This record gives sequence, C-alpha cells and structure tokens, in this order.
Amino acid sequence: MDFFSSGLNTTNLAVTIVILFALILMSTKAKMLDKNGVIAASVLGFIVGGLGHWTWLIILLGFLLSSHKATKWRFGEKQTLGLCESEDGHRGWKNVVANGFFPGVMCIIAFQFGNYEAGIWLFGASVAVAASDTFASEIGCLDPRVRMITTMKPCEQGENGGFSPNGQLAAFLGSLIVSLCTFISAYLTNVVSFDDGIALTGVLVATGWIGCQIDSILGATLENRGLLTKGTVNAFSILGGVIIMWVYLGMPFFA
Repeated sequence: MDFFSSGLNTTNLAVTIVILFALILMSTKAKMLDKNGVIAASVLGFIVGGLGHWTWLIILLGFLLSSHKATKWRFGEKQTLGLCESEDGHRGWKNVVANGFFPGVMCIIAFQFGNYEAGIWLFGASVAVAASDTFASEIGCLDPRVRMITTMKPCEQGENGGFSPNGQLAAFLGSLIVSLCTFISAYLTNVVSFDDGIALTGVLVATGWIGCQIDSILGATLENRGLLTKGTVNAFSILGGVIIMWVYLGMPFFA
C-alpha cells in the first residue's frame, strides 16, 4: 500500500477515517468542541485528509491541541475578567467554520489542480494564521500592557484591535507550532527537500504572524464599528495569510 499518495485513493481515505475517529474521541473526551463543533470538524477533517493527504491532519491536530491548551491557560482568570468565549472552554461549529473554511478551500484547490507541493504550504498558511490569532487572543488577553494597533494608545484587555507584548510572542508561538507541523507533513510526503522546507517554514511562521496583525487591524477598524463579526474577521485575516503565501509561491496554480 502507498501511504504517501495524496487525493482520493483507498489507502489515503482509510488512514484519514482512522485518524478522524481518534480525533473525534479525543476532542469529545477533552471537551475541545461541542457536539456541532465535532460534526463541523469531522467534515473539515475528511476534506483535508481525503482531498489533501492524511498527514495534513497532523497540521490540524497541532492546531487543535495547542489552541485548546492556550484556551485553557489561566482559564479561571479569563472567566473572572469576562474574556472567555464559552463557559467551559469548548468551541462550537461557528468557530470551526470561521477558522476552517479557507483551509478546506485550499485542499479543494490542491485536489482540483493536482498541485500538492504548493497546496500544503497554502493550507499551512491558512491554519498558521488561525493558530497565531488564537494564541494571541487567549494568552495576550491577560497582559495588561495593551495598546490599540491603529493608534498605539492604551486600551482595555480583550478589546478588538488591542495587542500586547505577551500576545505578540504568543502569536509567534502559535504560528511556529503549525509551521513545524506543516514542515513535517511536507517532508514525509516528499514534496519538499529538507533545506527548501526549512526556508518555507520560516516564511510560513512570518505569514501566520502577519495574518494575526491583519486580524487586529480589521478588528479595530471594522469589527468595532459593527461592520464585521468576529468570525468574518477571522476568515478575512486567514485569507490575507493565504494571499501572502500564494504570492510568495508565485501563483503556482495558474503557472
């Protein structure tokens, strides 16, 4: 059996299903997602593994586990300050869709054009932005040294568009985790050499972090005015990261 052929083939689908089943059990037991969130994540996971490759689920797994840890970090303090999105730290289907829509689209594009070499880095960019933003929000919200990204003036903790030193470091860490997972997946599937993979990983880390800054700018300028929701801000910032990587790769799907 060929475990490293991408797309719709029997082996790839079988391994994808096994991994998804394990992820569903794990996320349910750890209360990472609510019921509808699990369903949405399962659909996304099948698209990622089935149309991309089962190793791409390593990237999603890295995001899911690390972001859950970030969400649970000093959770009691965040509850006291009113900075939690849910009472017990789980996330719902809206969050999955907001963060997973463009990663799913990248898998569909990679499958349609048969360009998995570029597709994995575009997919990684979309997840890296989501991870960077999640880490910045969940960890940075407890840093009182908050300033508005558009004015650099002090602002309230948790305010849309606010950033802090700890939040920026956390954003870098979230992007780094996903970028390393992307490198592992790309290297295992032989779509990149070690040296080229390291270089692309560096670009990916920066792309994820920049995407987080796009999120903050959109939050400050549009979300605070009621023109965008939190979910649409997340989606547009992820799209921004994808565009950055797309341009860096030289528009590979249209070459």
